[in-house]
Amino acid sequence: MLSPVKRRGNRRYFRVEDIKTARMIRQLLYGSGFTIAGARARLLDSPTDTHEATTVAAPTSALPAIRAELESLLKKLGD
Repeated sequence: MLSPVKRRGNRRYFRVEDIKTARMIRQLLYGSGFTIAGARARLLDSPTDTHEATTVAAPTSALPAIRAELESLLKKLGD
């Protein structure tokens, strides 16, 4: 699944896409309990879904502020 570019001296250069793929593989193997074959099948079947699963949600400390802002917007729209 990973295909890093090889530079002079046979050094591997990992692009952003390669790092995202590596992180997704790690999450599937260690976080979700997939086998190597299962993780490979998951990445081949739906690569867009797996990359979306790695996006980080808003920190829980920011959620009250977001909720308050949304509630104030709803109140303004209701008036």
